[in-house]
Amino acid sequence: MTIDNALQNLDNEKTVTLFSEIYGSGESVFTGQKKRYTNLIEQFRKRFGDDDIRIFSCPGRSEIGGNHTDHNHGKVLAASIQKDCIAVISKTIDNNISIYDECYHEDYRIDLKGSLTPIQNEKGSIALVRGIAAGFEKEGFTAGGFKACVSSEVLSASGVSSSAAFEMLICGILNQLYNDGKIPVEQRARIGQYAENNYWGKNSGLLDQMACAFGGMVAMDFNDPSAPVVKEIPFDFAAQNYRLILVDTGGSHANLSEAYSAIPGEMKSVASFFGKEVLRDIPLEDIIKNLPALRGQYGDRAVLRSLHFVEENSRVDAEVRALGKNDFSAFLRLVNESGNSSYKWLQNVVVPGSTEEQKIPVCLALTELFFHLHNIEGACRVHGGGFAGVIQVFIPAENVGEYTAWMLQGLGVSEDLASSEGPVFVMSVRHQGFLEIEL
Repeated sequence: MTIDNALQNLDNEKTVTLFSEIYGSGESVFTGQKKRYTNLIEQFRKRFGDDDIRIFSCPGRSEIGGNHTDHNHGKVLAASIQKDCIAVISKTIDNNISIYDECYHEDYRIDLKGSLTPIQNEKGSIALVRGIAAGFEKEGFTAGGFKACVSSEVLSASGVSSSAAFEMLICGILNQLYNDGKIPVEQRARIGQYAENNYWGKNSGLLDQMACAFGGMVAMDFNDPSAPVVKEIPFDFAAQNYRLILVDTGGSHANLSEAYSAIPGEMKSVASFFGKEVLRDIPLEDIIKNLPALRGQYGDRAVLRSLHFVEENSRVDAEVRALGKNDFSAFLRLVNESGNSSYKWLQNVVVPGSTEEQKIPVCLALTELFFHLHNIEGACRVHGGGFAGVIQVFIPAENVGEYTAWMLQGLGVSEDLASSEGPVFVMSVRHQGFLEIEL
């Protein structure tokens, strides 16, 4: 479509309906997204001219259960959220990928006919795009040129998978432009993981990429990482009169690659004791029976993290059963158990060695105090990778306003400064994963 047609169609009834499905209802929501899309389309015109354009979107994700299980072939419960990464693009024939990222003011170009091997000290989204192009080539798929302006509302470096949303956006674009849209979600997720592991140095599993690209709330079993089993969970938190909230604690996931890599590394070291590569098939009884030897050989933290994996993996099944039976009280109890295990056993709520700055524990403490003082049945836990970033909260809808004010006061943020930029975000489950925005 032409740029002028795209701008004109932002006001039509079809777009209003589509935006309400993706971002939620309400005039202010639509107005905000219309302005966002308008600005990005105009930015594309300014930088690249009046070419015909296409628009794509990919959401961030919220991990509901299964904290640090996927990298040891475990189970995860996750959901796509309404915060997304969008791109206005035009296909080219020059074998160059040219991207302007308005969030980071990055402007770069990658020559697909040049070297696609990792470049020393290359970081950020350019490294991921290079890795994705290399991954397409490695898997026998086609990567070709396009130019794009990109905008993201997915919280950066805070645990809702801003990097995976971007990766799946780029993979989806290349899939649609050059591979007839035929590459399955699982293969696109593996290409994103390949780029993240080898071009960014982050030893992640497949959870983030799968949850972003698939859409909705899904239970995922990574027993066979090459073919994860995905089951849709048709559950509506709003129907329970509860809201999913993410609180940005103010920490950042930047420069924490070593802390993240230690978790799967320590789990796999314990697995090696039993002649296995991962913990998935090792029963709890075997770990308990060999506890003295494991503690002596690998250390207490590695053992505790392994115990967390075994229990958290079973907890995902229990959460899915609770939701299936509409037993929301049981679900909330399990979310709290997950948070307790992450805190005490997995130990991913504090940056190792940090005593002065413990933002996640402070926010968890504030949330638990709020529940206690108001006699609320709620749940909270560290979210995603941990160490820094966000916490996840389930709270009755009627208490959202008071809880928000409580957290803003505790974090020293005045209410007039709080906005859609946080630090308290009311989330909704987005049922679409990667998709083309057809205006």
